[in-house]
Formats: sequence, structure tokens, C-alpha cells
Amino acid sequence: MRLSIARGLGAALATFSLLALAPAAQAQKKYDTGASDSEIKVGNFVPYSGPASAYGTIGKTHAAYFAKLNAEGGINGRKISYLSADDAYNPAQSVEQTRKLVERDGVLLMFGALGTSHNQAVQRYMNQRKVPQLFVSTGATRWGDPKTFPWTMGWQPTYQLEGALFARHIMANRPNAKVGILMQNDDFGKDYLKGVMDGFGDKARQFVVSQQTYEVTDPTVDSQMVALKGSGADTFINITTPKFAAQSIRKAADIGWKPAHYLVSVSLSISSVIKPAGADNAQGIITATYLREPSDPSNQGTRELADYLAFMKQYYPAGDPNDSLNVIGYSQAQTLAEVLRRCGDDLTRANVMKQAASLKMALPMLYPGITLSTGADDFFPIKKMQPVRFDGTRYVPFGELLGS
Repeated sequence: MRLSIARGLGAALATFSLLALAPAAQAQKKYDTGASDSEIKVGNFVPYSGPASAYGTIGKTHAAYFAKLNAEGGINGRKISYLSADDAYNPAQSVEQTRKLVERDGVLLMFGALGTSHNQAVQRYMNQRKVPQLFVSTGATRWGDPKTFPWTMGWQPTYQLEGALFARHIMANRPNAKVGILMQNDDFGKDYLKGVMDGFGDKARQFVVSQQTYEVTDPTVDSQMVALKGSGADTFINITTPKFAAQSIRKAADIGWKPAHYLVSVSLSISSVIKPAGADNAQGIITATYLREPSDPSNQGTRELADYLAFMKQYYPAGDPNDSLNVIGYSQAQTLAEVLRRCGDDLTRANVMKQAASLKMALPMLYPGITLSTGADDFFPIKKMQPVRFDGTRYVPFGELLGS
């Protein structure tokens, strides 16, 4: 009898043990290529050389932030291996580097890769292979199309939003303006231009008197600037990357052209654009931002700025903390870190995209009042911008936050 009871208790305990183990089995770790118990491989391309090499500092800031995370124990105990390649701002090299990172190095995802044409060149490839193309460093609207490209997500406000904001500001404040446009002759420039034209609407022909383009391989934009002045334009929309933005600001001063000047946010960096062009030459430039300006007195003494400056000092001392491009890299890396934390032990590519598409967060160096949010049908994380004007020393905000 005692033996029978013991056997019964043994069977019951065995059954209980199996039940107790069931949740653990269900919560077992899940990995795709590029993830393991100890490591998460993250790929990136950015121009460390070539005509847009000023943007290379974004990749260096990414690397510095991941070094900080690794020094603190990583994410859920896993270290980030950040593999960042130089594509020299050449779409053909972007394709080559992406294939190496995905097929040879086996990254879990691509993150923060820079350039509109460059990301477009690999977008179908990434989506066909179902590898996340996450938080791309470009504001083209095509990064927010989850139905067509469910593995691609943008990060910053769209170029079309910003272009439309410029046009509307001109119509409201300069109703008789004669607008000259300088634009990079690629998908980056065309996306901004569409926003500008959409903003002007049926009055575009009334406002725009001249459009000039340049190639990224051009040595200067001097001839285009002379043509814009000669058109009689008194308002300038400057759709350029940093090297050409600095050239155009300086050339305008050299030829005595003093239009109302609207500069795209991708080139608002004081370190990479304004200083090389000459701060006096840039006085009065209007742009829009979605980030805190480190040199802005209103940010002094804040915890957000103190943490950022401490990070730069310890992990990227060669970088200029006042360069807005470094603020972008810092903030993008924080966004990815949050996604990976939320993934827990399910480090599959599908779960990475699921977590990326369910964010609601305030990043420390976003402009006050601007937050980041995504959804299953919303792949545009940051949707607002603050108009600012350069006063000869720093950017001063004016007006209200704009966007949705």
C-alpha cells in the first residue's frame, strides 16, 4: 500500500515537474543569423571618404555609443559587434558593402546606413532577404511604406515634410518672393524638391524662377550660384549636402547675393557647414531641426546635454560635441538599443521589426516637445520639426513646432 502511494506521488511529482518546465521551453531563446547568447551583429555603411565624408562622423558616433553599451555589459548580456563600411557615397559601393555585410559577415540587421540613392539601391535586396533595413539616415518618403517594404524603416522627419514647410513659410512671409533652387541631382534632391513644389501647390510657377542642379562629383557649385543670382531670385532654397552647402553659402557672399536663405536640415551642422563657409556669411539662414543644439544656451545645465557631453568626452573625444551630426548618431544608436532591449531573447529579424514598429519614446537629445513613435502602419518615427534661424553664432528657434 505504501509502495503504491509512493508510486502515485512520484508520478504526480513527475507530471508537476514537466508542467513546471513547459513555460521555460516556450520561452527558449530564438536567434536568426547575426545573433547569439553573446553577440548581436549590426551592419552599416556611411561615407567615411568621398564628397559626403562629413557624414562619416555619424558612423563613428554609432560605434562610440555601442562601445559604451558594451562597456556597461551590453544589451541583455550580449555585446554589439558594429560592422560599419565606407561606401564613399557611391550607390554601387553601397550595394557591394551591403551584400558583404549580409552574406559574408552575417549581420542580424542593417542600421543607420546613409544616403537616399544608396539605400534605395539595396532596398529590394534587403526586403527580398527579409533583413531589417532599420532607421536609415535619410528622410526620403519611401522608407515609410510598410506594405511594399515591410523590412525598411526611416528615422528622421521626411524631406518632403521639410520642403513643404519651407514653401509655406515663404508664401506666408514673402508673398512676392522670386525663388531660386539649388539641388543635388539625385533622389535626395528630388524628394526635397517634391516637398517644396507640393508646398507651393498651384502657385509653384508663380514663385520659382530658377532651378539649378549639381552632381556629387562636381568640384564646385560656383556656376550654379552665379546663374541663380542672375535669375533675379531674392529667395534661395538650398538643397545640398554639407560640402556643397558650405560652398554655396561662401559663393553667395563672394558674388554679393543676399537672398532670404532656406537651408535643408541635413546640412545645418555648424561644425561641418557653417564654420567652413564663414559664420558671418551664414547669418540669417533659416532651417528646421528636430534635435537639441548642444551650443544653445537653453540646453546648458540640462541632464540631457550633460549626459551627451560626458559620452562624447569619454567615448568619442576626437568628435566635435557641437556637431549636430554627432547628435544624430547618438540618438539613432539609442533608438536601436531600445529596440534590441525589447527583443529580449527573441533576436529574430521578424521580432526586431515588430519591436521597431511599436515604439513610443522620448530621446534625450530630441528637441523639447518632439517624441519618437511608430506603429505597424507608421514607419515614420519622427514627425515634427522646429524652425530655427542662424544668428551668427547659433540657431535660434522661432514659431511653433510644425508637422503631424
